[in-house]
Amino acid sequence: MAITETREMRVGGEKFAKSAMRAPMLSAEHEHHLARRWREHGDEAALHELTSAYIRLVVSMASKFRHYGLPANDLVQEGNVGLMQAAARFEPDRGVRFSTYATWWIRASIQDFVLRNWSIVRTGTTASQKSLFFNLRRLRAQIDDVGGRLAPEARTTIATKLRVAEADVDQMAARLSAQDRSLNAPTAEDADLTWQDALPDDREGPDDAAMHAHDARVRTQWIESALKALSPRELMIIKERKFTEEDGATLESIGQRLGISKERVRQIESVALRKLRQAMIQLAPNPVEAGLVG
Repeated sequence: MAITETREMRVGGEKFAKSAMRAPMLSAEHEHHLARRWREHGDEAALHELTSAYIRLVVSMASKFRHYGLPANDLVQEGNVGLMQAAARFEPDRGVRFSTYATWWIRASIQDFVLRNWSIVRTGTTASQKSLFFNLRRLRAQIDDVGGRLAPEARTTIATKLRVAEADVDQMAARLSAQDRSLNAPTAEDADLTWQDALPDDREGPDDAAMHAHDARVRTQWIESALKALSPRELMIIKERKFTEEDGATLESIGQRLGISKERVRQIESVALRKLRQAMIQLAPNPVEAGLVG
């Protein structure tokens, strides 16, 4: 990105922040009135006034996450997503201020964004890992243990405060102190190979792909031939129960269509499946290797 573009984005963000701070504060009564107008009548003007008043919360919360190295504009944008989610879910008659409710959604949205984008390989997704990620640096600063290897006493203190295992504290500290390595970077100075070249290729080889495609075609032919052994009613039930893209039809729904009980449908289905299995065993040159007998 060009320097001029970066400067324009920074200036634009500063203008947005100043504009947000100039928005008038809402009284509890007016806030409740706006929330009800939006929730009960879909009044977009009320939604705009309500959310505009609390963009200041978004800007304030986003500023607390700047040290993760992500663009401030992106943090604010994600915070706005959280603000809109709060407006969509807020129930004005619960007796809670919208600002209190929205703060939780804004923080959660920004935290999720940071976890997704700060570093794919460093962070975790469990509740304890999230807590460690967002609190480890703060707690280390509080106990004056910054930089370098985590001291045993500091590890124990942090684990106790966050109610996590000491091993998890050590692991997260190592992740946060590690540096990301580009997969396009050379494995050594003046080397032609990159780290990406050293990654194993787990894709299926052409020989295996051809073999699996052939096996799939043969099995399809077996099934098509075996289905011919079924009566029209048995064929209908099997197709409805086993060969639909979505969940198969229920025994009860099929029974209603055929004018029989769901227990009778189950009996017919059981007989049809046995017929299919027997027919496919006869078609397969080696039923054991085909997985039909064993």
